[in-house]
Amino acid sequence: MRQPAFFKKTLLLAGLLLTAGFAVSQETDTTKTELNFSGTVNANSNGFSLVPTFSLGKPAIQTGFNISGRGRFSFHPQFWYSMLDYKPWSFIFIWRYQLVRKEKFDFYLGTHAPAINFKSASVLEDTTRKDVIKARRFYPPLEILAVYKLKKNISLGMYGIFGRGIEKEVATTNSFLSVRADFNDIPLTKQLYLRFNPQVYYLRIDDEDGIYAAGGLTLAHRQWPFSVGTMMNKAVKSNIDVSDFEWNVGATYAFGKRFVER
Repeated sequence: MRQPAFFKKTLLLAGLLLTAGFAVSQETDTTKTELNFSGTVNANSNGFSLVPTFSLGKPAIQTGFNISGRGRFSFHPQFWYSMLDYKPWSFIFIWRYQLVRKEKFDFYLGTHAPAINFKSASVLEDTTRKDVIKARRFYPPLEILAVYKLKKNISLGMYGIFGRGIEKEVATTNSFLSVRADFNDIPLTKQLYLRFNPQVYYLRIDDEDGIYAAGGLTLAHRQWPFSVGTMMNKAVKSNIDVSDFEWNVGATYAFGKRFVER
């Protein structure tokens, strides 16, 4: 009986956010409609999450999309799969509202509705053991994102997410707070450049917590949509019962399109 109520709340929240975003967009420009659509497809050797209890631990395909208009509202769905058996890993629908928009500073409020993590399990049904995929759901969490632009391609930020699981096997409370930096254009040659995205974060899962260091390093070409990179996640001090170190290598394809009503 809890599942229908959960999805009703999710749909209601999504509807309210869509309505708010549409209203802001109309206030911004009532004569034209603009839609920006972009995304990435990443294939990597080890799918892991910064919340390590949700890591896949095997080769993965991770897709993410960004949809926005002229207003302050944006939508960022993510679909992650195992590369070996194509089973779903996580589906996350991120909705954000840009509360503050300045030349050097942006502040966003958001939620993940729905946020679903999948786990393979074996169950006994009529004396026969079967493999199933269990969906582990979460109440729409609160997300905060602050970005301060030091230079055109260098920024500092803070990111936080605070949520609660629904299923009993999922941690009741999850809190994540990070301080991060983005170096988006470190030139190597006229065409080749690096992106470096380090961060330090605090994670609390029920009564356990830890401090972690994470980061990504990407090699890209200005004329190509493909890039290669690596990501890592290292526990600095933690009592959470997960792997202390995770890393991967992968290739990413990026794309984007802008639509404007004439």
